[in-house]
Amino acid sequence: MSGDRYAEQRTPDEVDELARRARDGDRDALELLLTEVRPRTLNVCRGVLPYSGDAEDACQEALMNVAAKIGSWGGRGRFTTWLHVVAVNSARTTYRRMKNQATPSDVLPMERPDPRTTSVIAGTRLDLLEAMETLEHDHPQYVEPLLLRDVYGLPYEEIAAQVGVPLGTVKAQIHHGRRLVRPLLRGDG
Repeated sequence: MSGDRYAEQRTPDEVDELARRARDGDRDALELLLTEVRPRTLNVCRGVLPYSGDAEDACQEALMNVAAKIGSWGGRGRFTTWLHVVAVNSARTTYRRMKNQATPSDVLPMERPDPRTTSVIAGTRLDLLEAMETLEHDHPQYVEPLLLRDVYGLPYEEIAAQVGVPLGTVKAQIHHGRRLVRPLLRGDG
């Protein structure tokens, strides 16, 4: 396996093998892995944060978290599923930090998308992030499965393996999470 191959050319098994080697302390494998997954990580962050600079910051944070916490990847599911969780959490942390640092003059009234007309999949994710913040406050167990399924389209089986709960529980969490989030996205919740 050549180190100069693009991430999309590596098979999921090859990425998992790199991750196992990195988890086991192989520094060269870790560097290769971080290079391989950077484009995927940036895409995940861009899916949550609409501005490139913010997504880049979140991506960098995610990659640092991967390097620091690679030992917590249990190897039960695909490494890329675990990576999605790390990237989403980094993007959400970046969003929270920016939200807490923002002053009223930083946000123009027209910059905030109308959640009734903004597509969650095709448009900006600010309305989704607000909904996830609300959901996390009252029902944190629904947030991760809902994001992994509805935003990133991961299969239920991978989500169940990642969050460590039975498949039926994951499906129920996603169903209940959707029900709770739907009115928040329409702006009437």
